[in-house]
Amino acid sequence: MIRKKEPDDMDLHRPDCAVRPRGEAWRAAGAGGPCKGRNAVHGVAQRNPEGAGRFWSVDSVARRSRCHSIALSSRLATDQNRLRQGGANPCHRALLGGAGLIGGLLAAAPAFAADLVKAPTVEQMGTMVSKGDTAWMLMSSVLVLMMSIPALALFYGGLVRTKNMLSVLMQVFMIVSIAALVWVGWGYSMAFTSTNTPWPMLVGGLDKAFLSGVTSTTYAATFSNNVYLPEFVFVIFQMTFACITPALIVGAFAERVRFWPLMLFMVLWLTVVYFPIAHMVWFWAGPDFLVDAPKDAGYLWDMGALDFAGGTVVHINAGIAGLVGCLMIGKRVGFGKEATPPHSLTMTMIGASLLWVGWFGFNAGSNLEANAVTAVAFINTFVATAAAALSWAVVEQIHHKKPSLLGAVTGAVAGLVAITPASGFAAPMTSIYLGLIVSPICYFFVSYVKNKFKYDDTLDVFGVHCVGGIVGAIATGIVAAPSLGGQGVFDYTIFPAGVVEYDMAAQVWKQIKAVLITLVWSGGVSAVLFYAIDKTIGLRPSEEAEREGLDLSEHGERAYNY
Repeated sequence: MIRKKEPDDMDLHRPDCAVRPRGEAWRAAGAGGPCKGRNAVHGVAQRNPEGAGRFWSVDSVARRSRCHSIALSSRLATDQNRLRQGGANPCHRALLGGAGLIGGLLAAAPAFAADLVKAPTVEQMGTMVSKGDTAWMLMSSVLVLMMSIPALALFYGGLVRTKNMLSVLMQVFMIVSIAALVWVGWGYSMAFTSTNTPWPMLVGGLDKAFLSGVTSTTYAATFSNNVYLPEFVFVIFQMTFACITPALIVGAFAERVRFWPLMLFMVLWLTVVYFPIAHMVWFWAGPDFLVDAPKDAGYLWDMGALDFAGGTVVHINAGIAGLVGCLMIGKRVGFGKEATPPHSLTMTMIGASLLWVGWFGFNAGSNLEANAVTAVAFINTFVATAAAALSWAVVEQIHHKKPSLLGAVTGAVAGLVAITPASGFAAPMTSIYLGLIVSPICYFFVSYVKNKFKYDDTLDVFGVHCVGGIVGAIATGIVAAPSLGGQGVFDYTIFPAGVVEYDMAAQVWKQIKAVLITLVWSGGVSAVLFYAIDKTIGLRPSEEAEREGLDLSEHGERAYNY
C-alpha cells in the first residue's frame, strides 16, 4: 500500500552513500542527505528492459556523493507513535538517536517496511511528491545560482585591478549562461543516466539529451524511500552546480585570458571533465531500485566514496583545472615586479557574504528534502565557516600582527569548501574542528607554497578550492564516524537498509582514492584542452592588450567611468 506523508511525521534520514567494503554489497552511510542529491535522482522512470511491467529510474540521478548518506526517514505517526522509514541516502546514520535509535529503528523494521513500495511505478511516484520538498529545492536552486551571479562575480571582481573588473564579471556571467544551455543540451543526460553508454560507471549516455523524455510528469528520487521530486526540479538544482563549477576556474588565471577561447574551453571542460566526474561520484539507481540493480551507479559512488555536496566534483575538480591553467597560460605581465592589489575589498566582502548565504542552498539543498538532515547540513555549514574565518584571522594575527578583511573572507570560503563534502555527514562540533583546521592549511599554500614555486594563481583557486576540497574530502571519512557523532554507514543493497559497522580507516582510504582519481582526470584532461586551444586559436591576449586591461581590449568598455 502506498502511504503518503503525514504532516506530523518526522523524517529521520539515512545515508545514500554507497560504501562497499572490500567489494561487498555495502552502501556507505553519511550524515543527512544524499550525495548532493545527485546520486539518487531517479530521472524519468523507465521500463526495465529486463523485467516486464516493472519501472525503474535508470536515470535516477545518483545524488552526488553527498548522497553517500542514507537518510533513514523515521516517521513518527501521531496516534501510533511508531517509526516509519523514509530516508534513502545509504550513507546516513539515524539522527538524534545514535546506536540506540538505530537499533530501535531496525527492530521496528517489520512494522514500517510493509508500508514501503519497492520499485514504484511512475503513477505511484506521483503520489510521493511533497510540495514542501519541491519548494525547498527550488529555493535552494535560487540560492546556488546567486552564488555564481552576483556572489562569485563580485568576490573575484573585487580582487582584480580596476582595469580588469568588468572582464571578470563578464566571464562569470557568460559561463553561467553557456553552462546552463550545455546542461540541458547534453550535460544532464551525461551526468545522470546510465543507458546506451559503453562505460555506464564512468559517464552517462545521451538518452535525455535536450531533456528528451523529461516532462512535468516524470520524477527524480531523493534519498528517502518512496519520496520523489518532479524531475524538472532536480534538473534545475543540478544545473546550478554545473554553472558555478567552471566559473570557479577563471580566478586562477584572471587578468590574462581571452574571452572567446575561454568560453570554448569551458564547453569542452564541462563535457569531458565535469559531467563524467559528476556521474562517477553522484549517480546511482536510487533507494527504491538499488536492491534490484546494485551495480547501476557511478564508479566512485559504487566504490563507496562520500561527497555530500561536491568536494570532489566541484572544488577539487575546478581547483586542479585552475592550477593547470595558470601554469600553461603563464604569469601576468609584471608578476612579482608590479603591485597588483585588490581594487575593491568592499566588493569582495559583499561577494563573500552572498556566497556564505547561498552556500546553505548548496549544502543543505543537496539533501533533496526538507527534513532533519537538511538542518544538519545547514548548521554544519554555518559553524564550519565561522570557525574557518576566525582561524584565518588568528593565523594572520600571529604571522603579520594584524588580521585582514581579505584574510577573513578567504578563510570563510576555505571553511565553506571544506565542509561541503562533509556537511550532511558530520556533527556540528566536528564541523567546527574542520573549519579551524582547514584555514591554516590553506594559508600555508597561499602564503608559502605559491611563493616558493612562483606560480601565478591570481585569486588562489588552487590554494583555497583544491586544497580546501582535499582536506574536506579526506576528513569526511573521519567526521562521518558514529563514534564522533557522524552518520555512519548502512547496507543499502537490501530493502529497507540495515546498519553496517563503520570502518574509519577503510573509509578514509576510499576518500583518498576519490581525491586522486579526480586530480588525475581533471588535471590531465584540462592540460590537454588548454594546450589544444592555445595552439589553435590562442588563449592569451597580447602584452599590449594585457597592459591596457581586458575591460577595454576584450570588451570595449570600462567597469567604472570616472
